[in-house]
Amino acid sequence: MILHILNRPPSSSLAYRDALAAMAGNDRLLLIEDGVMGALTSQVRHFQEIEGRLFALREDLSARGLEGQCDASVLVVDVDGFVSLTEEADKTVSWF
Repeated sequence: MILHILNRPPSSSLAYRDALAAMAGNDRLLLIEDGVMGALTSQVRHFQEIEGRLFALREDLSARGLEGQCDASVLVVDVDGFVSLTEEADKTVSWF
């Protein structure tokens, strides 16, 4: 499993398309920094093909006043959860 990490939202970057195209069936995608805006209901449609494998970092949601506003399909993790995801992954790939 590869953990893909994306720091840009679909509303301002097309990097999410490259990340999705590179993902295999068991890979996961973690939204960090401004990328967490992709977890909002208005933007999560871009990630519907990976439902159940889309994560958002709680601390970045909180820093942007978005905590509690994620779509129900997004799995919210804290920094410890981020560490766990990286430990479970064979490798990580960052998308900027």
